[in-house]
Amino acid sequence: MVQADVTRTIATETATLIMDRLSQKLPAASRSIQEMLYREQSEMAGDGELLALLYDTVQSNLETFFPAIRHGIPIDRVVAPTAALEHARRMAQRGTHVEELVRAYWLGYQDFLSIILDEIQAAQLEAHLGLLVFAQMSASSFAYLDRVSHQVVNAYQEERDRWLANQNQTRSLRVREVLDGDDDLDIDETSVLIRYPLRRVHLALVLWCPEQEDGEELDTMERFVAELSVALGARDRPLFVASDRITGWAWIPLPADAAAGDAVGRLQDFVRLHSNPPWLAAGNVLPGPAGFRQSHRQAFAARTVALAPGVPPRRVTAANEPGLVVAAQFSSDLENARSWVGQVLGPLASDNDSDERLRDTLSEFLRNRSSFKASAPELHIHVNSVKYRVQRALERRGRPIENDRLDVEVALLLCQWFGRAVLSPAKRVNSGGRPAATATTLHTSSA
Repeated sequence: MVQADVTRTIATETATLIMDRLSQKLPAASRSIQEMLYREQSEMAGDGELLALLYDTVQSNLETFFPAIRHGIPIDRVVAPTAALEHARRMAQRGTHVEELVRAYWLGYQDFLSIILDEIQAAQLEAHLGLLVFAQMSASSFAYLDRVSHQVVNAYQEERDRWLANQNQTRSLRVREVLDGDDDLDIDETSVLIRYPLRRVHLALVLWCPEQEDGEELDTMERFVAELSVALGARDRPLFVASDRITGWAWIPLPADAAAGDAVGRLQDFVRLHSNPPWLAAGNVLPGPAGFRQSHRQAFAARTVALAPGVPPRRVTAANEPGLVVAAQFSSDLENARSWVGQVLGPLASDNDSDERLRDTLSEFLRNRSSFKASAPELHIHVNSVKYRVQRALERRGRPIENDRLDVEVALLLCQWFGRAVLSPAKRVNSGGRPAATATTLHTSSA
């Protein structure tokens, strides 16, 4: 036991001597590790200033580690050098992945072990003592690496979060300037600052999703937009801006001929096949800075309709759907809208399956210029059935539509978009299948 203690003491003293010899070669060792990292991971060195910072990082780590071993300072008291922390922050600002930063430290550790081994061999130690010295120094350097790398990663993450927050804030401010339509805005300069081609053809989206336990809502939606952009054939990166923690605004720059295609239809197909898409509202495909603004306004209007209280959930709400612009004007006051719909449609605004079929038939009939023949194939029923349902719808309303046809069409449109939110509660029905107290006057349309 005594002999083992003596041997360990000798190994520790010898390790200190080896460390003293390495201290004298510190500049050369730092240069060697730096050059290795430059070869293996050139992104760690970057330009001239960052290359010098990388050298200072390596050297300061060695200068911190050597005294700790020489003076027996516990590793858990060691603080990462200022240069190492600053280098990590610069990597975060440049978008270098944190895994690359960690890998650089492991590569440096491996290279440092080779330097230690070379120095032990140069000292011509007895084999057993050399192994003990190497074991002590490698264990100590590993403990140092483990502690310092955690501090460096924390500095990286804090800076990355801060940098992204500032960057997103700056980008959001610029995007809002574009949306405000500032006449003095330099479009080309702004395109560079927000990294998005404002002179292209745009499809604007508003996306939202439920809160997630991991807090990755915005990242999830941004990845979805990137995948959708590729699916729609975009050649440039989309623009994604956070509106709040669970809502994002996005623009996809489409090819010049996209306005003539069905980009929104392909978007709906993509969402339908996606395993877990966010909810989204889409504007129309429009060109240039004005189109950038207008498509966003349309998407925003579509979202107000989609999120109106009581409206049935829809995964995609598109501005090009018939009647959406009109419906958006009523979405902020559905209570008043329900009162008005009831006045216009009378009992036909009742919330039941029978009146819903009658409303759909009447709506299609009016859309087809009061043509029974044109409406039948759209409704997949016989012409006589169309006639019967239209007549029945007019009976339920209680008066003809010649004098207020436009009001009827808008009211029917609101029923289609908002459903139960603008309908009257269904009345009790008697055993004969008709409302318990009905005094319907028949008024037939000349159509």
